Amino acid sequence: MRLLARRIQHLTEEINDLNKRIAEAIRARTPGLLDAHGVGPDTAAALLISAGDNSERLASEASFAALCGTSPVEASSGKTQRRRLNRGGDRQANAALYRIVLSRLRWAGPSQDYLHRRLAEGKTKGEIIRCLKRYAAREIYRHIAPANTAAHPMKPARDTA
Repeated sequence: MRLLARRIQHLTEEINDLNKRIAEAIRARTPGLLDAHGVGPDTAAALLISAGDNSERLASEASFAALCGTSPVEASSGKTQRRRLNRGGDRQANAALYRIVLSRLRWAGPSQDYLHRRLAEGKTKGEIIRCLKRYAAREIYRHIAPANTAAHPMKPARDTA
């Protein structure tokens, strides 16, 4: 039992050290990202990896939302007008945004107020989470975009004339 307890302590120390290193790297790349409510080192790392792997696709916050799979898609039928979550995009980034939204629904007052207000309007919890993921993607993009454009400046178009 002692051996198992020592192993658990050693692995916990290693996890804490790695989390600290990841947080330092994230702060160096995007200083305000970890200050956003619900964004931890693992979540921020997943979003930065997704944005960094697809830097040419990030022309706007809407393109970042589509990359993360949080852009709305029409799912209307007959007289029912509604939107559903985009099934495409980077699943790891989508899962990271989902963790952010769940954290905010649990501990952030504005997100809880939004949930109650939209439930009173007749929206489903899934639709509300889709909207909150879109808001979270917009906020995250504001943190990622300045660092992303500095790291990958746009190439000027060549004059063919």
